[in-house]
Amino acid sequence: MIDGTGAAPQAGMDVVTRGQDIALVAPTGQVPSGLATGAVVIDVRGLYVLPGLIDTHVHLATVPNRRAEEALLRRALYGGVTAERDMAGDTRVLADLARAALLGDIPAPDIHYAALMAGPSFFKDPRTAASAQGATAGQVPWMQAITPDTDLKLAVALARGTGASGVKIYANLPADLVAGITRQAHAQGFRVWAHAMVFPATPAEEIEAGVDVLSHACMLAYQALPVKPTQYHDRAPVDPARIANPDPVMAGLFQAMKRHGTMLDATLRVYAEGDARWAGKPNPPGSYCLGELAARITRQAHDAGVGVSAGTDGETPAADAYPALHEELELLVHRAGFSPLAAIQAGTQMGARVLDMEQRMGTVTAGKLANLVFVAQDPSQDIANLRSVVYTVKRGHRYNRADFQPIAPDEAGDVD
Repeated sequence: MIDGTGAAPQAGMDVVTRGQDIALVAPTGQVPSGLATGAVVIDVRGLYVLPGLIDTHVHLATVPNRRAEEALLRRALYGGVTAERDMAGDTRVLADLARAALLGDIPAPDIHYAALMAGPSFFKDPRTAASAQGATAGQVPWMQAITPDTDLKLAVALARGTGASGVKIYANLPADLVAGITRQAHAQGFRVWAHAMVFPATPAEEIEAGVDVLSHACMLAYQALPVKPTQYHDRAPVDPARIANPDPVMAGLFQAMKRHGTMLDATLRVYAEGDARWAGKPNPPGSYCLGELAARITRQAHDAGVGVSAGTDGETPAADAYPALHEELELLVHRAGFSPLAAIQAGTQMGARVLDMEQRMGTVTAGKLANLVFVAQDPSQDIANLRSVVYTVKRGHRYNRADFQPIAPDEAGDVD
């Protein structure tokens, strides 16, 4: 058993589930007869069990396509992913998908999604129009344009009314509005997630505002630039030569993040060198930073004690057998210097912490959801061994990898 905390694997363990929860985790032979009597016993000797994986950065419904979304979710679940955080899309669609996933109507991870807030100038972005079809982007509860005149209490309440788990502060907002949104969201018991640079609000200003999670490791590097971009769509490339290894400016940020409990959703995949998936697309997510720099910023954050989660911000091609989260975990190991156990923790316990769901998921612990992955090979020795899934268990229901139906050509949509 690899419990998700970063601790060493434990051999010879039994996991007892009752309904959707884990009832007991104990050494083999120590399950009380009251739990064992009448139980269905599944022999998993020779396998490795770990918590269900959590992808903390997906985009399912930027341009809604139900058939493609269900196909991606099916592949994710059969690939070991039991929860996802969607980071801005059409919440009318996301609410429906989340309900279907929760009830087991479709094979899918649980979906926790965001309602977006940004400055009015951001809403020229065509993705926002696609996510607000039938209405006006910036003027709907899931995509709100924020100005100094906005009633922030009402804005947060409208966002919560979409069923979202948090606010995503996206772009083109100054520090005072970022702080105001964060204060009001926390007052209403709502999480605040944001890009690590909000343009013009800087990483340091976001951390001091109390934002819970910052996304995209390389956006942190803007803190070290003498002249910082003021608009999201005008963000400039970051010269790696300006960022030392380790970097004292980054060290200051990471000390502040640790002090405030701010987490990092690193998204190394979008920066991977030689990645052609963004070729020809205007101002793509990874265009302003090399993968090498993203990896060493992430490594410095991790070494400083900042909680790092595994988010992908994109998908592998439809023909791939496994979802993109496996790539992100492998990059954390091979590029950012994480141990396999630390990468697994990023994809399990840290993901649950990002969602503020650590009390219910993220580790193999009695009382938490029965979200588990059984693999044939030891991922604590080689993170690529996570690609040997035998069973995924979500909320106590078992999905056999052998039953997985790959994404068909007519199910494939735009997975970027």
